[in-house]
Amino acid sequence: MSLPIDRIDPRETTQADFARTAPEIVDAARGIPTATLHEAAGKIGALPSVIKPVAPGFRLCGPAATVHAPGGDNLWLHRAIYAARPGDVLVVSVSDAFEHGYWGEVMSTASQVRGLAGLVIDGCVRDGVLLEEIGFPVFARGLCIRGTGKDFGARGWINAPVAIGEVTVHAGDLIVGDGDGVVCIPRDRAAKVVDAGQAREANEAEQCRRLRAGETTLDIFGWN
Repeated sequence: MSLPIDRIDPRETTQADFARTAPEIVDAARGIPTATLHEAAGKIGALPSVIKPVAPGFRLCGPAATVHAPGGDNLWLHRAIYAARPGDVLVVSVSDAFEHGYWGEVMSTASQVRGLAGLVIDGCVRDGVLLEEIGFPVFARGLCIRGTGKDFGARGWINAPVAIGEVTVHAGDLIVGDGDGVVCIPRDRAAKVVDAGQAREANEAEQCRRLRAGETTLDIFGWN
C-alpha cells in the first residue's frame, strides 16, 4: 500500500533490530551512581548537565532506543514508543529546538504500559506534577508548555546514532540516570565499566571507613 506523496514512511528510517546491552549488565548497573560509571569509563559519556530528572527520585537504567525528531514535532516520539522493546530507554534528540513540551501525561502512560524503562530527552516536557504521579522516569532539560506539531511529511530517525551534547548515543548503549544526571556507556564497553564501577564503589566505601577512623584524605591518597 503506497503512502501519499507528502507522507514519510517511518519504516524507511527505523531500525527495528539491534544489539542491546545484556540484561545481566543492566541489572548490575542499576545500583551504581552515574558519576561512578562516568569515572570508571575514563570520564566519558556524561550527557549535558542540564538534563535532569523531572521528579526527585527518578532513576533509569537500560539499553538506549534512540530517536532523532524534527524540531518542534513529537510524532517520531510516539512512533518510538511502539518501536522500542520493554526495558529500553528512549533517548531523544530534538534538533536543538529545546523550547517545546515534547512529552507529557499521555506518552508517559503509554510508555509505562509498554514496559519501557524511561525517557532521556535533550529538550523539554510538560505535565510535571502528573509525570511524577505516574512514576515513569523522565529526564529532560526542563518543563515547557509550548506545544508541538505532527508533520507526517517530516523525516526523523529511530535507532540511528544521535548526538546529545558532546556524546554520540548508539542504539543498544547502556543508559543510566539518577539525581546527578545521565551517563551513556558504549555497549561494547559496558561489562568492563560496570565491573570497574563496582570496584570503585567498594574502594570509596573503604576510604570513607578510614576517614571515620581518623585518617585524612591527604594520608589516604598520598598527597602530603
